[in-house]
Amino acid sequence: MAEGKYIVIEGSDGTGKSTQVELLATYLQTKHIESFVMHEPAGTPISDAIRKVIKDGGLERDGLTNLLLFTAARHENWRIASKMLKEGIWIISARNYISTEVYQGYAEGIDIHKIHEITHEYTDERYMTPDASIILTLDATSRKKRIEERGAVTHKDTFESRNDDFQEKLDRGYKEIAEKYGFETIDANQSIDAIQRHICNIIEALN
Repeated sequence: MAEGKYIVIEGSDGTGKSTQVELLATYLQTKHIESFVMHEPAGTPISDAIRKVIKDGGLERDGLTNLLLFTAARHENWRIASKMLKEGIWIISARNYISTEVYQGYAEGIDIHKIHEITHEYTDERYMTPDASIILTLDATSRKKRIEERGAVTHKDTFESRNDDFQEKLDRGYKEIAEKYGFETIDANQSIDAIQRHICNIIEALN
């Protein structure tokens, strides 16, 4: 049995990652390919619980604590997902460690080498090297508008509520990482259907 593919869709909050991973899973179903969708850091009961801590903007903490929280969630998710890949199931994930490289590295100042070292220790090389990594990009004005359109929130989000300087660091981080690793980038200002077609074309090229 051929091993499944590991596909990651990345980008800042508001770029439509969650929508696109679900659409990709539906597309794969039409190709009779079984898939499992993850929305990091959620994915298993333990990582779901960790996510609640991560998303709670009222819990003050530093970048290193965030790195360790995300790593714990990834370890738990990957423990399950890596077994699925060996069974031929595709893993479609909204985010992976690239998010931490951007958010905790570029924006919160944690050494990138430390992020790689810790992530690799508690996942593995397969996790660190997806078959395809796609970054959705969005200008600051459009991103802010989309987040505001979600409506009032009961609890302040840890990262969405950060100031413009923080968001600019994220934009720079994603841009530099895409160039460094040669990741595909897609303008998220396009329609959902147009983005989906672009992603599907990338996936088709893997086969």
